[in-house]
Amino acid sequence: MTDALLYRRHRFPPDVIAHAVWLYFRFSLSLRMVEDLLAERGIIVSHQTVRSWAEKFGREFSKTIRRRSDGKLGDKWHLDEVVISIGGRKHWLWRAVDQEGFVLDVLVQARRDRQATLRLMRKLLSRHNRLPRVLITDKLRSYSAAKRELMPGIEHRSHKGLNNRAENSHQPTRRRERIMKRFKSPRQLQRFVSIHDPIANLFHLPRHEITSEDFRELRAAAMVAWRDIAQLEAA
Repeated sequence: MTDALLYRRHRFPPDVIAHAVWLYFRFSLSLRMVEDLLAERGIIVSHQTVRSWAEKFGREFSKTIRRRSDGKLGDKWHLDEVVISIGGRKHWLWRAVDQEGFVLDVLVQARRDRQATLRLMRKLLSRHNRLPRVLITDKLRSYSAAKRELMPGIEHRSHKGLNNRAENSHQPTRRRERIMKRFKSPRQLQRFVSIHDPIANLFHLPRHEITSEDFRELRAAAMVAWRDIAQLEAA
């Protein structure tokens, strides 16, 4: 989508809109917190406007990030699921990450069984159009059953201690769940994580593995990429 079409009929300039979306998905902020941060800069918008920007533009930005990352993510897949309470009922947030912690895909489901695992794996295979080199999961038996059906020749390591990377990937969602005072529906959760995780991938930098100078360079490159994705003029 071109800049003219993406921001058409919005009275605020693209820089303001993209900055609001960046604040909301980059940090654990509520819609009202983003509203206040913008107000401090003299930009008066409601939190409902911030929500509509986050949904519309965040969806477009995340699509572009996913498209650019096709074929560039790792071949060691870590799969994990975590329970999320929505309206008093248990739902399961399934997430797959690679060996560097980049999110491959995410799926909200009402069940935690073989069929739910199959659905996640089929979604992964369809999106990435390739098999992993290694599959790492906890000891949930559904993973082994689904793996035998869809990826029988792939090495499978099933051990809770090996899957810390996938388990840690749920932490940003947990923080946001507290900020938002729980998610209101499975659809809302799926919509949020489908936008949040690709944007988080763009700014996912292995701070503990690189020097401070390298980190600053990578962070600057990520910001340049963000401005390009958001179709903003070079800073």
